[in-house]
Amino acid sequence: MAHDSSDKDLLTASYLYPLPKQLIAHHPAGRRDQSRLLVMPGDGPLEHRVFSDLPRYLRAGDCLVINDTRVIPARLFGKEARSDAKVEFLLLAPLGGGRWRTLVKPGKRARPGDRIRFDGGKLEASIEAVEADGARIAAFDFQGDFMALLERIGEMPLPPYIQEKLDDPPRYQTVYARAPGSAAAPTAGLHFTQAMLEAIEAMGVSIARLTLHVGVGTFRPVKEAVITDHRMHCEPFSLDAEAIARIERAKSCGGRVIAVGTTSCRVLESAALDAGGKRLQPCSGETDLFIYPGFQFKLVDALVTNFHLPGSTLLMLVAALAGREKIMEAYRTAVEEQYRFFSFGDAMLLLPQGV
Repeated sequence: MAHDSSDKDLLTASYLYPLPKQLIAHHPAGRRDQSRLLVMPGDGPLEHRVFSDLPRYLRAGDCLVINDTRVIPARLFGKEARSDAKVEFLLLAPLGGGRWRTLVKPGKRARPGDRIRFDGGKLEASIEAVEADGARIAAFDFQGDFMALLERIGEMPLPPYIQEKLDDPPRYQTVYARAPGSAAAPTAGLHFTQAMLEAIEAMGVSIARLTLHVGVGTFRPVKEAVITDHRMHCEPFSLDAEAIARIERAKSCGGRVIAVGTTSCRVLESAALDAGGKRLQPCSGETDLFIYPGFQFKLVDALVTNFHLPGSTLLMLVAALAGREKIMEAYRTAVEEQYRFFSFGDAMLLLPQGV
């Protein structure tokens, strides 16, 4: 009987792969642009490069799209006002007026009406509600600038698989980060240096900025057996007129749109879907777009990305662009060649057929 690979494309089990623990990167490479780069051309063998080689794959007229979100020190350690018991907050998303959607550990110390004190009472939060997924709505009382307070008393939230404390917090920010709001870094961008970006622009490649604030949902593996049963988390984004002009200019002159990271990719494809075949419009809101094989890309031609967790929606996204079997084969090669995986790991450049 003929085998239909598209059936396998929809099974979570098709996106699992064996990964030796020692290949999970717990700290960044010595220099940003000295990470390794696995290049996956559409019509040739895999190429093993260094990230500083990326410009040789770019052409004048291309548009590189980067996500300028900034990770906030979203982990707060406080005490419950009545019992003095320790409580940990992870800020997920601002809701306006000093209110935040928050994960709290332990949850039993964060019931509606409970108050938590941070930094000896310079910052306080009262729990307003518990959401269906267990997240809390917390209202903060503070004097002055909330972000400045966070910078002083908060800690950088690292992904759950990174066990070591970060010696150099700026290494978990891209060099172009400027819009605060993420609970995790858009990690494909961590490999760029300012000098490299300037050299890329000097080649005639335009750089477009957009913003997507990465939520912790990005690390959640798909638990359902069939991927279409998975419910995607929402993440806030914005795409402005200047970025759209750069993207459209590239498209109109035969250049390629190269997304840096799955976050940039999801914003671009969300905007294209919203436009419904008409011209792109500046937009902001939330996206829960789930990209998996069978998805028809409308804007993104190529992708710079890191190596993703087994069974993750991010791995499904790259499989949609490059083909599941080819991606899983590339991952097997990356394991054999001892590439470093996940947030602080090495990078891939996907150049699908005809790009």
